[in-house]
Amino acid sequence: MSPDEARLKIEQLRKALHHHNYLYYIKDQPEISDYDFDQKLEALQKLEAEFPQFEDPNSPSRRVGGGITKDFPTLKHKYPMLSLSNTYSREELEDYLKRTQKALPDEELEFICELKYDGAAISIRYQNGSLSQALTRGDGSQGDEITNNIKTIPSVPLHLRGSDYPAEFEIRGEVFMPLAGFAELNQRRLQEGLEPFANPRNSASGSLKMQDSALVAERPLDCFLYFVMQEEPLFSNHYDAVMAAGEWGFKIPRPEQNYLRKAKSIDEIFDFINHWDQARHELPFEIDGIVIKVNDYRQQERLGATAKSPRWAIAYKFKAEQQETILRNVSYQVGRTGAITPVANLEPVSLAGTTVKRASLHNADQIAKLDLREGDTVYVEKGGEIIPKVVGVNFAKRALNAPEFEYIKHCPECGSKLIRLEGEALHYCPNDTACPPQVSGRIQHFISRKAMDIEGMGSETVEQFVQADLIQNVADLYDLQVEQLLPLERMAEKSAQNIVEGIAASKEIPFERVLFGLGIRYVGETVAKKLARHFETINALQAASKEELVAVDEIGERIAESVVAYFADTAHQNLIERLQAAGLQFEVVKQEGGSQTLAGLSIVISGNFERFGRKEIKDLIELHGGKNTGSVSGKTSLIVAGEGMGPSKRKKAEDLGVKIIGEEEFAQMIGL
Repeated sequence: MSPDEARLKIEQLRKALHHHNYLYYIKDQPEISDYDFDQKLEALQKLEAEFPQFEDPNSPSRRVGGGITKDFPTLKHKYPMLSLSNTYSREELEDYLKRTQKALPDEELEFICELKYDGAAISIRYQNGSLSQALTRGDGSQGDEITNNIKTIPSVPLHLRGSDYPAEFEIRGEVFMPLAGFAELNQRRLQEGLEPFANPRNSASGSLKMQDSALVAERPLDCFLYFVMQEEPLFSNHYDAVMAAGEWGFKIPRPEQNYLRKAKSIDEIFDFINHWDQARHELPFEIDGIVIKVNDYRQQERLGATAKSPRWAIAYKFKAEQQETILRNVSYQVGRTGAITPVANLEPVSLAGTTVKRASLHNADQIAKLDLREGDTVYVEKGGEIIPKVVGVNFAKRALNAPEFEYIKHCPECGSKLIRLEGEALHYCPNDTACPPQVSGRIQHFISRKAMDIEGMGSETVEQFVQADLIQNVADLYDLQVEQLLPLERMAEKSAQNIVEGIAASKEIPFERVLFGLGIRYVGETVAKKLARHFETINALQAASKEELVAVDEIGERIAESVVAYFADTAHQNLIERLQAAGLQFEVVKQEGGSQTLAGLSIVISGNFERFGRKEIKDLIELHGGKNTGSVSGKTSLIVAGEGMGPSKRKKAEDLGVKIIGEEEFAQMIGL
């Protein structure tokens, strides 16, 4: 394919992918399957790698992330991002409307009512229809520049539709995490031995500040954009500007969804408020109130702002729904990693549209802070949380002889004495080899899709095998025979054969997924991949000291301590030996033609090249033992530079004394 042909094909693929992305995420009207979309994206990525001269910072391929940002520069907002004043009652809102009308006597006021999304405020700049910069709210006058992370959010357009948008403008909105995605994310964290996130709002905000944009791309983030800002507005009012933004390709709050409504009186405003105070629990995302804005831009300008808040808008905050009920008792759940979670068992109570019988108590410290006693009348709340929580006690209703609460000292499942690690809030059962929930949980994690992906097995199958005393750890799986499974209930010969064959096939799963499947605390998919590629064999990893582990990029002390402790355990050592004997992959398989020429080197590539594509150079770096990094730092070993290397990157490299080489010198280094 000639460069001209490639350029045309790349442009066609980018246009098609932008279009299908818009149909899927904005219009909810997909025209092609996920498979067909992925095929187009893969074709684009291959062409972009082969023809880097046609690079586009807003290509659909950038959705997957991959850049590393060590520091987020703080930049000044062109227009301040002010906070809204809050109100909590009809009377307070009526006072606000009276003040507003008094400031604009004899003028008719029209208001726009919108949902108040519970996420992270964001401001995005577009130039000539392309996304150029994204900032967090920060302190209102300046925010952190997180452009690469924002580009990974599918509902944020990289290129706008049509042609009637301003040449340059900002649009503001809210990044949030849908409830379903939040629940799935927390489930993954629990499987990896990590503490779950507290609520979707914090999860969204924290995701935007992650250093690796590839990890941000894995987070289920979404975004509503609803406030257009420019020097000379194209429209006379807020409503028309929002509707136009929807035509330009933005995901906006639409009137037909009742996410946005015009109103001219307190009664009309409260119709909207009262509706969503009840219906908000049916939404797929969290809201914490309603925003009321003066619609007319000219009136907004005349009303002005205080140092902190605009006078033309106000937020009506919902009260977190709270109910009183009786705490029957406290039970304890044991997770896969041995973490003990206390749960309040309650007299059933209706809360946020559901019947609540159980609520989270988090940990022993939270119980002590509440001064909780069994039999107490407690306040249960479901605000920004998915799981209801106990937030207080009605001490006036406490029985005089109510005994003080004692947190358990032994595991409720196996009786082992609990431990609490320094600096951690949770208690743990240390009996990871015989505690039933830990045994089943670890095996379920091991067979999961992202680990060993054993066909024919699921959580129910694992429970059945454990109860039948056929397996007590993951190594036992590789000793199973068809004849052992046939006596089990609902186990036909074909099913048994499929399971045994699925277990045998898992022996081909690569080392990094085997390592993830072991379920070492804090070692998720990404950490497992980093450790596998760095140490290359399980024996080298087992022998690694805490200091050697911390020396691996992005491996902190907590992860290092967990890995060292895992491999120091005799039971774990025996388990690894059995898995090795069974034939599992415990070393990185070197690709043909590879070497360790670049081992230990962190390499940045920059610019365009004649002999190699950018992706080809990255693959060669990994093939010969090196590590690709996205930005220049004191840890950078060398830079492979082509034509068009950025001057700021070159200056930083020179200031740090980082060696810069061309592609021919790079080729000589690896013997090409």
